[in-house]
Amino acid sequence: PEGLLATVTVCLTLTAKRMASKNCLVKNLEAVETLGSTSTICSDKTGTLTQNRMTVAHMWFDNKIVEADTSEDQSGSAFDKEAPGWKTLERVGILCNRAEFKPGQDNVHILKREVNGDASEAAILKCTELSKGNVMGYRKITRKFVRFLSTQQISSKCLFMRLKIKALMATFL
Repeated sequence: PEGLLATVTVCLTLTAKRMASKNCLVKNLEAVETLGSTSTICSDKTGTLTQNRMTVAHMWFDNKIVEADTSEDQSGSAFDKEAPGWKTLERVGILCNRAEFKPGQDNVHILKREVNGDASEAAILKCTELSKGNVMGYRKITRKFVRFLSTQQISSKCLFMRLKIKALMATFL
């Protein structure tokens, strides 16, 4: 990869010159120069070789890197699923994720289920499903709770409903 930046820069420059010879105006050659001075390129390597599948292998919470169990039977390394950092990370992984399991796969192992969504979010969805279970139910309850709080005024009835919903959410936490 040391020669990648020089190769890409030369290719882009040659392409820009070829486009100019066909009366196509290239206005911004700074992009080529910027790419030439790039020291790090980060990319998502899923796709052709990996069949667009990803798995959560490591997580960072409570100021340490934790290894996730990537085996199908979940017999590998375990981590403290009651740690406060994990609980926060898990909640974020559940609620800030647009991936969803395709319907009709209740009897399929979690890691083998098909998912609607991109590969990164699918990996996070499967990881949280293995840890917590019933992620879709948790999302449904939480979204109802958020909608309820955003539409209600403060009253004794509202406070009672909030307590009732919090108690219901506590069963999922």
